[in-house]
Amino acid sequence: MTSQQNTLLIDCEDAKGLIHKITDVIYQHELNIVLNREFVEHESKHFFMRTVIEGDFDQTELVEKLRSALPENANIRLSSHQNKDVVIMATKEHHVLGDLLIRNEFDENRANIQAVISNHEDLRQFVERFDIPFYVIPHEGKERSAHEKEILALLANFSPDYIFLAKYMRIFSKEFVEVFKHKLINIHHSFLPAFVGARPYQQAFERGVKIIGATAHYVTDDLDEGPIIYQSTTRVDHRFDANEMAQAGREIESKVMAEATKLVLDDKVFIHGNKTVILD
Repeated sequence: MTSQQNTLLIDCEDAKGLIHKITDVIYQHELNIVLNREFVEHESKHFFMRTVIEGDFDQTELVEKLRSALPENANIRLSSHQNKDVVIMATKEHHVLGDLLIRNEFDENRANIQAVISNHEDLRQFVERFDIPFYVIPHEGKERSAHEKEILALLANFSPDYIFLAKYMRIFSKEFVEVFKHKLINIHHSFLPAFVGARPYQQAFERGVKIIGATAHYVTDDLDEGPIIYQSTTRVDHRFDANEMAQAGREIESKVMAEATKLVLDDKVFIHGNKTVILD
């Protein structure tokens, strides 16, 4: 039996009376609804509902009752409010990683950071200040498949709910992404797809842009084209040189990744096709 708050996430083909059917099952189990949000995407006629429930119940029985009341192929997730297991991957840049570690130190996210994995030694001393295990798996002189095999072997020791890519500067293979489908979350240095490739802030400086931004998204087979979780911008102008623009970019990247991870860890994100629905 479960007696704490849980989050119920349901999405399915839209139909009349769905909210009544769901809340009736909740009522039959004598549960209290603490919070409820719902949304219908009219183009695809798809229904989404996020409900925070409270009380004692049998999870298997509740899900079975909901499944019998809802349209066929309904997606039903039930998540406890316990901290989720997380692994962070980074390369050499510290800003996104550092922000996540500091927030975690002060319990601002519902995360249990199990480890930080990198392909370089640069961040070891910084990470170990937080008493979090730091692992280096170098990629030099290795085929991508061999390098990923080593990473997979290490990750098998943790079985994380999510992997946050905090400026991890390696591209994963299709096979690796499939193993962690909907679990890999990346931060990108712009509104996608702009200024891709090397030295994005130098490119932005040379173009004289007036707004720079960042995008947090799920990783898919298509590079930097996965479902977007969170985006934000900051204004710049002709007074910013490339270094100042890069600093502004680092700040917005940290902010965007922090907001995205909070949404994911709080079970507020639905993936629908190649986009997300956020029920906050």
